[in-house]
Amino acid sequence: MKPNSQPWQSKLILLLVLPVVGCGLVLESYDWFAGAPAVVYWTLSLGAALGIVTLALRAATPFAALTGAAITAQLMYATAATPYHAWRTYLIPVLAVSLLAFAATRAGRTKKEQLGTAEARHGRSSAQVAANLGAAALVSTGLFESWAVNSSWLPHSATALLAASLAAMAEAAADTVSSEIGQVLGGRPRMITTLRQVDPGTDGGITFAGSLAGVAAAAIVAALGSFAVHADVRFFLIATAGSVFGLFFDSLLGATLERKRWLNNDAVNFLSTVSAAAFALIVIAI
Repeated sequence: MKPNSQPWQSKLILLLVLPVVGCGLVLESYDWFAGAPAVVYWTLSLGAALGIVTLALRAATPFAALTGAAITAQLMYATAATPYHAWRTYLIPVLAVSLLAFAATRAGRTKKEQLGTAEARHGRSSAQVAANLGAAALVSTGLFESWAVNSSWLPHSATALLAASLAAMAEAAADTVSSEIGQVLGGRPRMITTLRQVDPGTDGGITFAGSLAGVAAAAIVAALGSFAVHADVRFFLIATAGSVFGLFFDSLLGATLERKRWLNNDAVNFLSTVSAAAFALIVIAI
């Protein structure tokens, strides 16, 4: 896998995501502890457990595992309700994203190593985790909810933000699965802007098999997330549509700004999840 250029962009994503998520966790823990302390215990414990498992599987560095644990806890708090059931929170789509990414990155690893596109064996960095799941966490914080409540153009603000958050998570799964499966089964990719054949691993290159796998992954995450929060079919369709939009927006950014080295891969991934969330919000507002 090629080294990530423009490291300051990765650091900027961490500086944007971690303080907001950290403050959100403190405030949510304080609020829930006063009325339902079991929510705090389960949320923090399950978030930490996911981080430990991720670290044990060498799917992430220690700081990345901690980042993932914090983001998971934030997403669980955002969807917690009484009576409390952990499987009725966004823990479920987070697990789906993690499992899909884990399976996809290990599928056909020998071939990816031959192509020079295999992910590093020490796992993902904290910036990669924040780039993939940070937007979903940010959209679900109380800060954004307060903004949405006061926004006249966004109906059903709480539900809208949950759909946007789910779209961002589903896009993260779609992006990883499409890229990893495309390298194994997709053959020679084509540039999204010109449809000309390019080498595997080229920024902006897509394959039919990879894109199809990405859309399927997005639908799986969106379906599980919708089930977790008792959402209807429209909620599922909006989250899925947003994630598919973000998937192809990711390839477009890769073919243009990333190829020119104006954006690094973390920035592209983060902006793609933001675009997925924004698409969902716009559809709801129309």
